[in-house]
Amino acid sequence: MVHADASNFADGMSKKEAYAQVLEQASALFDGQRNWVCNFSNTASLLWHAYHSLPTSTPTAHVNWSGFYFVDPTNTQQLILGPFFGQVACQSIAFGRGVCGAAAKDGKTQLVEDVEKFPGHIACDGASKSEIVVPIVKDGKVVAIIDVDCAELNGFTAEDQTALEELAGLLAQSCDF
Repeated sequence: MVHADASNFADGMSKKEAYAQVLEQASALFDGQRNWVCNFSNTASLLWHAYHSLPTSTPTAHVNWSGFYFVDPTNTQQLILGPFFGQVACQSIAFGRGVCGAAAKDGKTQLVEDVEKFPGHIACDGASKSEIVVPIVKDGKVVAIIDVDCAELNGFTAEDQTALEELAGLLAQSCDF
């Protein structure tokens, strides 16, 4: 069994090192555990602690919300809130609405440098300035999304997209929904 220290990240890590640790620890935590609630909850913790271990000069160190939304089993054209860290959040989001809804509808990562310029952006936390949303796809269908907000403009890069897409794949293959 993985120890709680799995969410300890050394201060000042590079993003590459932090994401590598997230993926390594997530793989270890998922070993023998296919319950999506357990796996997504632990992943929410890993991501939050990883972002907050980064040097403050790194925009991604200013993540103010990270977590998940899931396709609502009672309305498959809507997302519902899952495990997260940050301010309280929207409880449901229609497919196609805002950054999360766009990722769910299109099944494509949304990397948004300035949320004020994104048509229909939903401002759950007024401090958010940039956002990345990555769909989690299982058997050809979006089942959930990873949503990360940053209090800095241009908070995310292709490096974040690549790592979060890898994490999305790991979650999809490691969980029973």
